[in-house]
Amino acid sequence: MTTKSRLLVIVTFMLLALTAATIINISLNFRDYSINSAVEKSQMAANIVKDGLTAHMVNGIMDKRQYFLDKIATSNNIKSLWIARGEKVISQYGEGLSSETMRDAIDEEVLKTGESVKKITENTKNTILRVTIPYKASTPVDNTNCISCHNVNRGDTLGIISMEFDISDMRSSGMMTILKILGINLLFIIVVLLLINYFVTPYMNLFTNLQDGIRKAYRGDFTHKFISKVGGDAKSVVEQMNSLFTKMQETFGDIKYNLATFIPQGSVSLSDPLHEAKTIISELSDIYKFKKTIELDGSKDEVYTRIVDILKLKYHVGHFAFYEVNNVTSERKLIYSTDEENICFEKTNKNALECRAFRTNTVTISTEFPNLCQACVSLNLDYVCIPFNINHDISLTVSMTSGNREEVDLMKKNISSIRHYLEAAKPVIESQILMGKLRDTSLRDGMTGLYNRRFLEEVIDKIMSQANRNKETYSVLMLDVDFFKMVNDTYGHDVGDKVIVALAKVLKSSIRESDLAIRYGGEEFVILLSNATDEGTMQVANKIHSGFAALSFDVGSSETLKKTISIGISKFPTDGDTIWKCIKYADTALYEAKNTGRNKIVEFHADMYKSGDEF
Repeated sequence: MTTKSRLLVIVTFMLLALTAATIINISLNFRDYSINSAVEKSQMAANIVKDGLTAHMVNGIMDKRQYFLDKIATSNNIKSLWIARGEKVISQYGEGLSSETMRDAIDEEVLKTGESVKKITENTKNTILRVTIPYKASTPVDNTNCISCHNVNRGDTLGIISMEFDISDMRSSGMMTILKILGINLLFIIVVLLLINYFVTPYMNLFTNLQDGIRKAYRGDFTHKFISKVGGDAKSVVEQMNSLFTKMQETFGDIKYNLATFIPQGSVSLSDPLHEAKTIISELSDIYKFKKTIELDGSKDEVYTRIVDILKLKYHVGHFAFYEVNNVTSERKLIYSTDEENICFEKTNKNALECRAFRTNTVTISTEFPNLCQACVSLNLDYVCIPFNINHDISLTVSMTSGNREEVDLMKKNISSIRHYLEAAKPVIESQILMGKLRDTSLRDGMTGLYNRRFLEEVIDKIMSQANRNKETYSVLMLDVDFFKMVNDTYGHDVGDKVIVALAKVLKSSIRESDLAIRYGGEEFVILLSNATDEGTMQVANKIHSGFAALSFDVGSSETLKKTISIGISKFPTDGDTIWKCIKYADTALYEAKNTGRNKIVEFHADMYKSGDEF
């Protein structure tokens, strides 16, 4: 139902209700008026009868009273009229005429109580008003004294006068009056509705036109033109709305298409562009805050922690793993996982090409095809894997899992939004990688690729704290090339550099990933062996010693050169309570090896340093 129809129905209902109330009120008042008029008429007739009977008594013509009563009834349109004597009058004057007796209980009641009674009897054909009035002994008034003729007391009921009036014509007259009022009211309602329809229709058309324009605007279409035949303020409103929609179309149209590139797939309703724009702007605001936050983070690992927080707190991902992939070596490193068990086979970490998402550089969704990724361990879980390339060296992979299809659908909707956060983090991560490379370069020896002394100075405290916390041990090896200065002096620095580089390669190949090889300075090197036994330490020292001694260096003119090294060994915390002390003790053992002939391995003993040398 349209608004205009509802308005007309409401007005019609209200006018009909008013008409009904008016008719009911008039009907009740008219009925009361008719009854009261008949009662007053009966009272007047009763007084006439009373005065007439008194006159008949005074004049001694009481035997002619019936004729008088009939005339009274006829002249006053009384349907029937009769009188009845009271007991005291009957005892004094007898029963009277045959018609002067009580006819019903009403007569008996009025004679007994002395109170008037009126009763209405209605049916479909007529309406009868019955009135019975008592005739009481009164004091002398206008020379009439009832007590002088009757043996009664003042106030006693001498008799009653009963009358019946046919007031059906009054009811008919009332009905006609009511019908006339109803007709007038219906005519008034029709006129009012026509006037309302005439004056309201233009406003309703304007209202409908406004609704159409608003519905189009809700869908992002501001091309609607508002039209109205109404003047005054309504015309001004139409002009303002047209001006507003023109400006909105010019501005919002461009904004909508510019923001379209940021729409997270499925996260906004395309049927509500305004809500869509609000969602996108809110998303951009959150991403901007995220980017400004990570720009102040001190390391790549801190940025990774922020990404993990976004996945957990913003997208409420319950189960996921976050990986960093080396694009060059295809090795994958787990950054964070909500679960202890990996959803991928272990081989995937050694060769990320086993991961379908990384290999194809496309989002992998398990619901798209049965057993889509062959590297997935569990067949009972659905997964969404998002690959993201940072630069030539590094990629990221987010693997989200769930056993609930609704959660997987939500993950799918959030794919684009998650990629936006990764895109925002990309330049920061690249910068952190570059800064890491620059820092790593400053901490590595350019010739050998080994860490330098500066690196040792920066990490030694951290190594010490971790060793004390985890009760770890370290074997410290200090070594250098025997008579290295003679090589530079005799064959030149080029040959000396070859010797240093070759020794560095021997060191790298002789230690584990958990161990550290450091170019301490010149031809001196320090090796830290983590949790190595005495036998293991000596095996590594012998491997380095013999491996380097087996090398030959071409010095020109078909001449070759062989060199040896000396090694000093100390152990933390057996020999010293700090690693710095153990480095000093290893150096002391190296000095002992050089002073006792070189080309040997010497383990530190407490008697090697003099009193006062310890620190």
